[in-house]
Amino acid sequence: MKKIIFTEKAPAPIGPYNQAVAFGNTLFTSGQIAINPQTDELVLEDIETETRQVMENMKAVLEEAGMTFENVIKTSIFIMDMNNFAKINGVYGSYFDEKTAPARETVQVAGLPKGVNVEISMIAMK
Repeated sequence: MKKIIFTEKAPAPIGPYNQAVAFGNTLFTSGQIAINPQTDELVLEDIETETRQVMENMKAVLEEAGMTFENVIKTSIFIMDMNNFAKINGVYGSYFDEKTAPARETVQVAGLPKGVNVEISMIAMK
């Protein structure tokens, strides 16, 4: 049976989806973008700050599900400009232990919601 995960510490969905869905011991998150959940404003000062907001939003969703980044087994990163990869990767990497980091793909895309530069989704297991 699936369980809907929702926290006010991450941006509310802006469409017909949920922040995350748990099924058994597996958590499937929706993509997070850099919306500050307290202000509902985009955080786009620079790519590092934007990526940090995305990761903090994801952290809140994971915590609501009783998990941490240690539980993450797979991530998908969507970026507008592959030239930002190193900066995004630097912030992203600071949330994981490199020895136990999840599997991942990083894909450059033609567009993302609200004109953001990065979106990240995750799969985690307890």
